[in-house]
Amino acid sequence: MRKSIATVSVSGTLTEKLEAIAAAGFDGVEIFENDLLACPLPPEEIRARVADLGLTIDLYQPFRDFEAVPEPVLARNLRRAEHKFRLMERLGTDLLLVCSNVSPGAIGDDELAAEHLRLLGERAAEHGIRIAYEALAWGRHVNEYLHAWRVVRMAGHPNVGTCLDSFHILSRGSDPIGIEAIPGEKIFFLQLADAPLLAMDVLQWSRHYRCFPGQGTFDVAGLVRHALNAGYPGPLSLEVFNDHFRQADTKRTARDGMRSLIALEGELVGAAHPSVPSGFAFAELADTGALGGVLSALGFARTGRHPTKPVELWEQGGARLLLNATGAESALIAIGLDSPDPAGAVKHAETLLSPVLPRERAPEEARLDAIAAPDGTQIFFCDDSWLSDFAPDARAGGEITGIDHVALTQPWHYFDEAELFYRSVLGLRPQGGLELPDPYGLLRSKAMSAPDGAVRMVVNIAQVGAGDIAWQHVALACDDILAVARRLHAEHPGLLLPIPGNYYDDLEARHEVDPELRRLGVLYDRDEDGGEFLHLYTVTMGRVFFELVQRIGGYDGYGAANAPIRLAVQHSGGD
Repeated sequence: MRKSIATVSVSGTLTEKLEAIAAAGFDGVEIFENDLLACPLPPEEIRARVADLGLTIDLYQPFRDFEAVPEPVLARNLRRAEHKFRLMERLGTDLLLVCSNVSPGAIGDDELAAEHLRLLGERAAEHGIRIAYEALAWGRHVNEYLHAWRVVRMAGHPNVGTCLDSFHILSRGSDPIGIEAIPGEKIFFLQLADAPLLAMDVLQWSRHYRCFPGQGTFDVAGLVRHALNAGYPGPLSLEVFNDHFRQADTKRTARDGMRSLIALEGELVGAAHPSVPSGFAFAELADTGALGGVLSALGFARTGRHPTKPVELWEQGGARLLLNATGAESALIAIGLDSPDPAGAVKHAETLLSPVLPRERAPEEARLDAIAAPDGTQIFFCDDSWLSDFAPDARAGGEITGIDHVALTQPWHYFDEAELFYRSVLGLRPQGGLELPDPYGLLRSKAMSAPDGAVRMVVNIAQVGAGDIAWQHVALACDDILAVARRLHAEHPGLLLPIPGNYYDDLEARHEVDPELRRLGVLYDRDEDGGEFLHLYTVTMGRVFFELVQRIGGYDGYGAANAPIRLAVQHSGGD
């Protein structure tokens, strides 16, 4: 299907927006009136610029507070409409979005509203223009899509149809199955937006928190299916009002919008996801010389070296870590994911606008393709062939059994992009988002996982308070965390993050726990089903630290209740 996007969905001037939208591969645009009014170019030049970029102007919007008004107001509204029609002729577009009236002076009379829309349709037809009537979720009298359709049907004019907007429909909890009762030729336009589930005024929700399909909680794909079943012939168009998008890089946001529509199309046809990883192949860390000692303390053994790169393989149980002697500080720089079809995963990623990164490789080395996550971390799709580059010794046993999860920080304006990336490109599912208290603000966090839990990733916002907290960590699974903690306290004092005694006073008031947790600095969480989570942290080295975790009884979370304690201690430097 053709793909379009409203200019309000991205930041920048109108010309910057158009260039970014074209570069992302869209077919058309909705011109938002404010963007046009602030542009120094006359409509004819905008029309030419759009055509030169290979785009079409699919819609001009919005035209507000038109219908069901007293006669003097109607006369003024028709005068406004004539000006818009002439402007649209200069722009070269033939579809005008008319929003349902929100004015306190609007009259609750469907017949009057239909009469006014019929009159508007007659005037529009003289200019070769059509009217797409949309029910705003906060409309004064018309605020549901089937009500808007009834008014359109009563108007009975060929140039008057309806515009369906997924946010206005789904935010009210309306059942979209009713879309199939609308003749496809009378659905003049389809606007798409997702949103997180929030308990707030719908107008504020709409104006500030919309997001691209796949970044929120709405069943946008289900709504589109109903529109297609009705015979809707037009484009899929994104209309997103989002404070972060208005400040983020224009090209990245446009590309992310296109990725969301490509992923949505795949969902509509029921395409199997070729990229869902089956486990962690490795985590790669830049090392300035300190991490080898930490890994040794944690029980890892160095089992191999790369023949041409300054990279070492460290193993313990099912966990593999690579130390790369590059970079100015210790950091998590790459993640290898076990893939049943690495080539198919790469092809899928490229389809979703995540190209393969250039990478030097000697002829005899295993082929490993990587793409970049939004924060710059490299994501590799792997089978076991990569291990041949290291010729590792027999894998080391030990207390750690594997990589449980990794946590990556994102620049604040990449957070929604990261969720869509991991969801669409890697096939991970969101487990829910949290906002956690930090001594200097809030930490926004969202966990993503493979359906079977074999791969878990947590994305966090980096900016807290006035500073950027670019911490990353690798969580390592073990079966007896208390035994590991005893050994580390005895052999490597100072390696583990100290936990305040006040935390344990509160913990012991809430749960009956082993008193040894206090002495060892092990944190504890329990879910509603009785599942238990024990975990501890190392001190931070550069940007990275390690977490050791033990899951008991089907616990599926990440100890979020303890994150504020960890953050406070890290901010204080462990004092």
